[in-house]
Amino acid sequence: MADDPSKLDITDEMIAERRGGSGQMPSDMPKWMASTITRIDLFNKWVGNIVCWITVPLILAMVYEVLARKLFTAPTMWAYDMSRFLYGALFMLGAGYALSKGVHIRADFLYRNFKTKTQGRIDFWLYLLFYFPGLIVFLYMTTGFVQESIMRGEKGMDTAWMPYMWPIKSCLWLGIVFLLVQGISELFKSYWAATKGIWPGEEE
Repeated sequence: MADDPSKLDITDEMIAERRGGSGQMPSDMPKWMASTITRIDLFNKWVGNIVCWITVPLILAMVYEVLARKLFTAPTMWAYDMSRFLYGALFMLGAGYALSKGVHIRADFLYRNFKTKTQGRIDFWLYLLFYFPGLIVFLYMTTGFVQESIMRGEKGMDTAWMPYMWPIKSCLWLGIVFLLVQGISELFKSYWAATKGIWPGEEE
């Protein structure tokens, strides 16, 4: 017997929807905090709207490769590299937008049962103790990788096309920056949830 759809556990989806909510900031929130959250979320939404168009050249490249290979027996040297680069750019540049929408993978089987204030405290301290320090170290290391790649004129050595590597490494660097920026917004949201018991933008 099929499960009753009305009884399905959609707690995780509700958490993501709450985090991705675009509601108004609470009226009692300091203007500087509300403005910062709103501006950062809008910025990464703008980035996400642009980055999603990377799927178009990605699909075109793969379709061209399949048609050229199957119909004309003329495989390209560049389609494989372009598919990796475009998918990598899509993944990294859209990471900040994904964070703003709460759709990153998370283990919510315990967290989802906590009170909102407890969730806020957990998120707030995890952002401070692990998220920001980890990304700052990652940004520092990636900066060196990008600089070295540009100076050396580094090329990919695993295909005959041998493309330059600095463009995709630069996308990695930018993706980390977008995550750091969005993290500021998420930190403020977590602080508000920890102190007020409600997530900004969530219906009261």
